Amino acid sequence: MPGSPASHRLRLGRYAESSRIYLLTTNTLCRAPVFKDVILGRLVVDQFRKAQEQGWADSLAWVVMPDHFHWLIELRKGSLSELMQRTKSLTTKAVNLRLDNKVSLWQQGFHDRALRREEDLVKLARYVVANPLRAGLVGRLGDYPLWDAIWL
Repeated sequence: MPGSPASHRLRLGRYAESSRIYLLTTNTLCRAPVFKDVILGRLVVDQFRKAQEQGWADSLAWVVMPDHFHWLIELRKGSLSELMQRTKSLTTKAVNLRLDNKVSLWQQGFHDRALRREEDLVKLARYVVANPLRAGLVGRLGDYPLWDAIWL
């Protein structure tokens, strides 16, 4: 819920290191299934690619679900908050332009998990991209259009 104590706690103690690997997750406002529309989901993917092209983060794996995304990144510059604010703001603008509308798209805040280098990143990437299978959206991963991983 925007402005709730829980959304404030998400930001407490957050520290981001360049070259560190993070798993980022954020939800659409009220968990609305905006990205059931694959065309709108691709607008999120475009922002993941732009973040990489502009040197903010290297995308290792991601999946855009109907009402949230998971993004495994190696942070390159700036902070996690800056990266997520840019990504959420630019996707909102792109979706609003596409829909010729003015909607709020994302819940406030995001979840992040810093990973250790020795963690099995390939296993985590597989877990991330298998979200559509676990959610019952598809029978085979290849049937879901909004995912990628550098190892797969």
